[in-house]
Amino acid sequence: MEHLIERLRKFRDERDWGQFHNPKDLAISVSIEASELLELFQWRPENSPIDKELKSALEGEIADVFLYLLLLCEKVGVDLEEIARKKIDLNEKRFPVANSRGIAKP
Repeated sequence: MEHLIERLRKFRDERDWGQFHNPKDLAISVSIEASELLELFQWRPENSPIDKELKSALEGEIADVFLYLLLLCEKVGVDLEEIARKKIDLNEKRFPVANSRGIAKP
């Protein structure tokens, strides 16, 4: 993951885009890209297959969300892997298998 973050920093810094990457604008960008991801499913039947064209579009939008999220984490000093592990730990306690299996409602 660190190699990816370094590559992303290099890409950003070579273009002098860091000046635009404040926490507010990065969070907005995450939301915009997540909305573009969601838009790919708008008006599609619920169980329609994911064809090659849709998969390609999904990959692009998922990457955009992930990269903006990495930039936001870097800007605010958050280790994405660490907080993801902590959140899974918390959710394992909040939703024990015995009480949660097959239930969509928390």
